[in-house]
Amino acid sequence: MNAADPDPLPGTDTREAVRPRVTCRRCHRPLHDPESRILRLGPECRDPAERVARHDVDQDPLPGLG
Repeated sequence: MNAADPDPLPGTDTREAVRPRVTCRRCHRPLHDPESRILRLGPECRDPAERVARHDVDQDPLPGLG
């Protein structure tokens, strides 16, 4: 071994730390944000209505309040 190829410090070997490339399902750009990587959609491609599904339901009034 010569001075040009020193051993890497423990825990700094990047061969194992490289994350797989994840791209957006719609625009196919690389994703970096953890939430975007999980959803497979970038922030520009996410529709706010898709995030939380709302189910408005007609409810009977509570007894004694109506």
